[in-house]
Amino acid sequence: QVQLGESGGGLVQAGGSLRLSCAASGSFLSIIYIGWYRQAPGKQRELVAAITSDGSTNYADSVKGRFTISRDNAKNTVYLQMNSLKPEDTAVYYCNLGIRTTFTRLYWGQGTQVTVSS
Repeated sequence: QVQLGESGGGLVQAGGSLRLSCAASGSFLSIIYIGWYRQAPGKQRELVAAITSDGSTNYADSVKGRFTISRDNAKNTVYLQMNSLKPEDTAVYYCNLGIRTTFTRLYWGQGTQVTVSS
């Protein structure tokens, strides 16, 4: 059984930084897709950044140049480095991993709160 564990959220002042982590545990073959999403109160969940199966990275326009998505294959962990944070970045952040076992399915992390004060 595959499980995801998120960490790294918290309260930070505008202009500060946080690094979110998402560790996959259990028995699986590979992680073929990585996505970080966020959901602010009263808003729909939106894609923040992703690494697709061909290795390309995509970022929402609102975070380009400030956020960096990465992975550590040895640790089965993915990261979202967030710099120059703004109050509008306040949201619950979720990792979403495409994991291959005998088949491939998407798994969601439990979410971690990021609050940016002005």
